[in-house]
Amino acid sequence: MKPLQISAETAIKLSKSLSVPIEQIMHMPPHILIAKIAEMEAKEKE
Repeated sequence: MKPLQISAETAIKLSKSLSVPIEQIMHMPPHILIAKIAEMEAKEKE
């Protein structure tokens, strides 16, 4: 599986919000990553 096509800023933001290493985020399946990004955005809006 190839690494995800996300920016470094997005990877860093996700790793901080999910408390997960950046390497793990870069190798996450795309559908899970999209769900995590949606969760992160929902938390930011609150």
